[in-house]
Amino acid sequence: MPKLPKTPGKEVMPAIEPFVISRTFDAPRELVFAAFTEPARMREWWGPKGFTVIKQAMDLRPGGAYHYGLESSTGQAMWGKLIFREIAPPKRLVFITCFSDAEGGVTRHPMAATWPLETLSTHTFEDAGGKTKATIRWEPVNASAEEIATFNAAHASMTGGWNGTMDQLAAYLATV
Repeated sequence: MPKLPKTPGKEVMPAIEPFVISRTFDAPRELVFAAFTEPARMREWWGPKGFTVIKQAMDLRPGGAYHYGLESSTGQAMWGKLIFREIAPPKRLVFITCFSDAEGGVTRHPMAATWPLETLSTHTFEDAGGKTKATIRWEPVNASAEEIATFNAAHASMTGGWNGTMDQLAAYLATV
């Protein structure tokens, strides 16, 4: 079959490669879900290793948001926002994830200018005989070809980051 000519000015979009990671936690599903939806619990584990939550506000409803600030051990602040689309306790959370400023305005990733402005995060929580299998599916939305390519190329880094975050969650869950 002959190749069609490219349309001038049209961006060729790469296929989105969703990022998916799962972990089974030694805790009941209701507790794991609460760890993702209650600010006092999130304060104990949320974010990359070495960061602590310095500010947070949550409006847990479709259209509501979780706005948070994190600080690294060297004092670097990083802000983010989750905009809830679906909340189905204790089975599923769906939200848009973005970096933000201290006031909640959407910003670019502080260390990756071509990171997508928005990503869609779908978190599912499955009962696993008294334990909980949590699965995170993450993909860019409303993204340019360059942003999709950046996201697709970052899977190894995302695996490392999410494993560290899940390690912190597992440690927190072991204490409650």
